[in-house]
Amino acid sequence: MKKNDGPGKMPGKQGILCCVSLLCCLSNAVAGDRLPVSDFSGSGLTGWSTKVFSGTTSYREVRLDGKKVIRAESHAGAAGLVKKIHVDLEKYPYLNWSWRIDNRLDLKNEKRKSGDDFAARIYVVVDGGLWLWRTRAVNYVWASGMPGDEAWANPFAGRRSMMIAVRNGQDKISTWYAEKRNVYADLKRLFGDGYRFIDAVAIMTDTDNSHGQAVSYYGDIYFSAE
Repeated sequence: MKKNDGPGKMPGKQGILCCVSLLCCLSNAVAGDRLPVSDFSGSGLTGWSTKVFSGTTSYREVRLDGKKVIRAESHAGAAGLVKKIHVDLEKYPYLNWSWRIDNRLDLKNEKRKSGDDFAARIYVVVDGGLWLWRTRAVNYVWASGMPGDEAWANPFAGRRSMMIAVRNGQDKISTWYAEKRNVYADLKRLFGDGYRFIDAVAIMTDTDNSHGQAVSYYGDIYFSAE
């Protein structure tokens, strides 16, 4: 798939941001200190939609290590799963998830378009509505060579879509890691004030730029007050 950097167009797999321009703002009346995004261990892929940009990445429910999770397999492809969810980050600032990868990608420079592939990533998206240039995304990625907590602009979407290396090539494969990120603080750090709500969450395993292959797994995802 050819990726276009022209004004007003979202390039290649970064077109995942385009889908959020169609999102309605859904309210979530959830009691307590936990707001589920997806209970993969219970409801599976209910509420998630697939967005294909190049080649294929397959997502399916499997049982692994005694629990139901989502298995992603990509062969020189880029496709993601998106779920519309409107979250008030003043109430639920923390994004929680678990993931594992079964192989590493051998990438030299993930700041370049040729290296913009990740064995696993999870997005949070702020919908810009009709004004696509106002759309913002934070990509928490399992990087290859980037240092932990390093942040950089996506080579296709620029500073509208910022990357953060949560894991990298120093972390073990075939091992589950539980993550927690303060999304509210990350949005403020990367984009400034004025970003209280997010409108979608996405997961993606992609190998289209490096023409590689990756297998990864995603566990339950939720927001929390603490």
